Amino acid sequence: MRLVWTTVASVLSEEPGIQRLSLGPGAPPSLGAICYPALTGPCAAGDRVLVNVTAVDLALGTGGWHFVCAREGEGEALADASGGHVMKLRYTPLQRDVLAVEEPASPHHSVMATAEDLEGMPVVCCGLHSHLAPVAAALKEARPDARVAFVMTDAASLPLALSDLVRACRREGLLDATVTAGQAFGGDLEAVTLHTGLIAARHVERADVAVVANGPGVTGTHTPYGHGGVAQAQAIDAAAALGGRPVAVLRLSFVDRRERHAGVSHHTLGVLGRLAFGRALVPVPSLPAHQAAEVERALADAGVWARHERVDEEGRLPDSRGVAMLTMGRGPAEDPAFFSAAAAAGEAAARLLG
Repeated sequence: MRLVWTTVASVLSEEPGIQRLSLGPGAPPSLGAICYPALTGPCAAGDRVLVNVTAVDLALGTGGWHFVCAREGEGEALADASGGHVMKLRYTPLQRDVLAVEEPASPHHSVMATAEDLEGMPVVCCGLHSHLAPVAAALKEARPDARVAFVMTDAASLPLALSDLVRACRREGLLDATVTAGQAFGGDLEAVTLHTGLIAARHVERADVAVVANGPGVTGTHTPYGHGGVAQAQAIDAAAALGGRPVAVLRLSFVDRRERHAGVSHHTLGVLGRLAFGRALVPVPSLPAHQAAEVERALADAGVWARHERVDEEGRLPDSRGVAMLTMGRGPAEDPAFFSAAAAAGEAAARLLG
């Protein structure tokens, strides 16, 4: 870890829960710094700030920005009581109180104390944050009346405010509600676990469909199970255990230059072939013949069809209502199989609604 004192030059942009700042002369090179006002209070030009520069130093994929840890000053720097007694980012210097949907102080406590089942709600389980837009767009295109909730796990970024994609999907009506589970924070509802996050999506937000995904910034280590994608298996199992209908998104690409992600990603093969014990519906999109054969061979060899149920869907590129759909900087024109697989999952979930 590396922490550096510097000065805020200006506030570049401000959205609910997040500020992007430019930094003054002498600051370590970067795009600037991100401030989460819920953790440090809001920043203004001229503020002296302590920034975490570690991600930029390591040249990580999401590390173009530093992060504000503290603002220099005197007295009380932040007074923002949530009314709750559940802590997220627990036992760290930036631990934050939230009003969890389950706790006795919550207006939804009585619902959460009695609700134990998802009542057959489709739960689309994503491997990447970038699956979210094509899944939600395909769902809304097929069933504009469906209420769709996003449940964000804590396997990648923890602040929901970091996601420009979620903001855009909310703005354009592709998502109707958000729930942040575990150590993730900033959703319309805060949940202590993924399981209660799903129950809250169904019984508090009255969702017809839940979409579960990590936040931005998945971790990978070039090992079979040392990556953030294993959260997809946990989502499948949670949905199945609670009486939902898990729908698993395949991670496909025929342009990714990394061998482990070529064709069917090793993330998908490990999750569906070994890690997920709940039985999921696995939508397979329509692909060119040579690609379809490669996908079929990989899934069969991994034992996916012995554990899960196949369904064939068109996987047509949906109307995203202007929301940019990107993965690793590639759009649908550059990486059509990736987005087709996610759209197929949205189509399948819509079909489950009857």
